[in-house]
Amino acid sequence: MLLMKDIIDDHHPLIREISQPVEMPICQEDEQLLLDMHEFLVNSQDEEMSEKYHLRPAVGIAAVQVGVLKRMCAIHVLSYDDDGNISKADDYALVNPKIVSYTEKGSYLKDGEGCLSVNDDVEGLVPRHAKVTVKGYDVLTHKNVTIVARGYLSICLQHELDHFDGKLFYDRINKENPKAPIPNAMVIE
Repeated sequence: MLLMKDIIDDHHPLIREISQPVEMPICQEDEQLLLDMHEFLVNSQDEEMSEKYHLRPAVGIAAVQVGVLKRMCAIHVLSYDDDGNISKADDYALVNPKIVSYTEKGSYLKDGEGCLSVNDDVEGLVPRHAKVTVKGYDVLTHKNVTIVARGYLSICLQHELDHFDGKLFYDRINKENPKAPIPNAMVIE
């Protein structure tokens, strides 16, 4: 089981390295790592597990964050109805995912982004695409998938795929004016 001690932070030089494509078919070791990464996300969003193991809640994690320079990431994004019940779960354990198309329209999270590898709060708006189409192999379903993602899921995917290129969310923030409005962008609560 992955724990916070397994996650490298933004002071570690590996976090800025370029991740390599995974050779397919995926080997057992890589598949297990991806499943462990996904389990970490599920546990981190479970109040009991999160408290017991001192996990920071997260919706995505890239392999580089556990010190493995491979193009793999896991996503666990829950959507809730008006009563606070889970209405939908977007779960992926992706191998070699890549953005194949995106809209010009921008988007950003109203309260900014965070990251398991960034221990400090970094204020500022992070410009992203409002909609992306991502293709990759999903270990959870053992299939090639095409994900058409909008809104929050789109931002999560872009955040994780940035890790493959050694990029962190705060690299995208406007340095002169971190809270400068992003014209015509969709604001995601």
